[in-house]
Amino acid sequence: MHYLQFDKEQLVNLEYSLFKEILRSNRAGSYLSTTLNGCNTRKYHGLLVCPIENFGGEKHVLLSSLDETVIQNEAEFNLGIHRYKGGTYEPNGHKYIRNVEFDSIPKITYRVGGVVLTKERLLVEKEEQILIKYTLEEAKSPTTLRLKPFLAFRNIHQLSKANMYVNRKFGKAKNGIKTCLYEGYPDLFMQCSKSVDFVAVPDWYYDIEYVKELNRGYDYLEDLFVPGYFEFPMKKGESIVFAAGLKEANPVSLKQRFTKEQKKRGGKETFNSVLEQAAHQFIMHEGYTADIIAGFPWYNSITRQTFISLPGLCLALNDGKLCEKILDSYLKYFNDGFFPDRIKDKTLEYHSADTSLWFIWVIQQYFKKKNNPKALWKLYGEAIKRILNAYVNQNQEYIKVLPNGLIHAEKKDTALTWMDASVDGKAVVPRSGMDVEVNALWFNAICFALDLADMAGDREFIDQWKHMCKKVAQSFLKTFWGEGRGYLADVVNDDQYDWAVRPNMVIAVAMDYTPLSREQQKEVLSVVKRKLLTNRGLRTLSPDHLRYFGVTRGRPEERELAVHQGAVWPWLLQFFVEGYLKIHKRGGLPFVKQIVESFEAEMTEHCIGNIPELFDGDPPHIGRGAISQAWNVAGVLYALNMVQNYSE
Repeated sequence: MHYLQFDKEQLVNLEYSLFKEILRSNRAGSYLSTTLNGCNTRKYHGLLVCPIENFGGEKHVLLSSLDETVIQNEAEFNLGIHRYKGGTYEPNGHKYIRNVEFDSIPKITYRVGGVVLTKERLLVEKEEQILIKYTLEEAKSPTTLRLKPFLAFRNIHQLSKANMYVNRKFGKAKNGIKTCLYEGYPDLFMQCSKSVDFVAVPDWYYDIEYVKELNRGYDYLEDLFVPGYFEFPMKKGESIVFAAGLKEANPVSLKQRFTKEQKKRGGKETFNSVLEQAAHQFIMHEGYTADIIAGFPWYNSITRQTFISLPGLCLALNDGKLCEKILDSYLKYFNDGFFPDRIKDKTLEYHSADTSLWFIWVIQQYFKKKNNPKALWKLYGEAIKRILNAYVNQNQEYIKVLPNGLIHAEKKDTALTWMDASVDGKAVVPRSGMDVEVNALWFNAICFALDLADMAGDREFIDQWKHMCKKVAQSFLKTFWGEGRGYLADVVNDDQYDWAVRPNMVIAVAMDYTPLSREQQKEVLSVVKRKLLTNRGLRTLSPDHLRYFGVTRGRPEERELAVHQGAVWPWLLQFFVEGYLKIHKRGGLPFVKQIVESFEAEMTEHCIGNIPELFDGDPPHIGRGAISQAWNVAGVLYALNMVQNYSE
């Protein structure tokens, strides 16, 4: 029996299957995404979505969907499903779905009368190509399969509209065709593993409606171009493979290629294995460099999220070499001790008070695995020194170390921490001043660097920085600790204290080096547990606060107001778990184990086998935002890894 299970009786129910999504990605930066029943509900959905070099490497939807029609005794049964303007579904192929299995790849079973047809889809690991395998499991009379491709050829953030400029012509390819709808795009090759007939019937399908975009307040109607259809007979027990990609395939080897690619995928027998498979989808290799895609479907890499994700994605998966490769890739963009917000942006911006400190934290986690201080200091010692000096020397005019040793960060209308939501160009949660987690990371970075330098024998660095530990620790407690409150201020700016209960203070508890006493750590955890902890992570604001938003929905600006004012972020859970186990040891294990394992229920909701960007602060904590987020998967993996280590 497969780990990921679905109610077979409910698969034909649109309310059940339409809001469960499927995501697959590859190492070439491409992805496929749709719903459990195959009806696209987002403009970001598509069977082949890949970066296009001519358009700056931005992702474009090429093959939006592929409708299958089973023909038997001149009767046609269309297995496809689209939602049109006004909420009309046509055709209604979902009613033929009898089973969906998730092992190494998803497998959908359709039953039409005496015909049983299965469909399996995968992306080739390092190439912009999707392979779809159809197997005719049962058939009592001659059967023909028709495949009708719906093409978009547009940026993932845009929508296609019927126009006179579309190229209706197509060229021949082995067992298929090649087509290119617009100038600047590469040819899309659509081929089959057996000889097929292609019938050219070029036409537009108007007003396909994406309900997720409608609900999110964006444009939601699209026109898709269908060049014609492929048709071929199938015998009982026969399998054929349909391929769509940017290079012409050899049809003879398509079945073999499908089998070879399928064997590369691990199974999904446990909660752990499902998360590990999800973790792999964020890793993208580009020649000698590697990067982490922050989330699907609309994010590229985000530097802060990359660093926070690394321990969970690489170390929990026991892939230290990948960790080194990604860190080295980012060091190429290192400038005056700081990293850019996003390395893929055309113009690099340096608007982060904490990203460089997260870089040191990653090295710290890596050290726990590698435990070779001299080698690690040789690799990254110079970068660590440059980072620490950059803060003291004020290499960024809006980030500086005050005479008391704490970091102060402030820039007009700009958020410099991870709480970076903005509306009308202004930060929703500005957090200008001394931020609690930035200074917790600062203290941790200094102490770790001193210990690592000591083990590596760098006396000059130690003499330069040893006075800072005590100074920062004393200032941290004097500035942030609320005597009588039992928790830490979130931000302090001059004499203004923000005592809103937010999750950032839990990072101070989780760090290996913290200025907090054991009793203070316990008090902070108690407040976080009581006011912020849910079974999906930590709320960004306590529900008793006047500015608390319990639900993240509505138009874009409404959602931005809520994402850091009450929404739940799963990645923060790893720091709560680490802090809780540090204080309570094995005695705290049953409690945190229950919280972490509660994510198992999410594996068959929202996006199958993934964790979305955030959840509503109010129960039942519905998933929102991007359907799969790297630091959330990494955070839960990291927490699960800690729980298992304590259990052993």
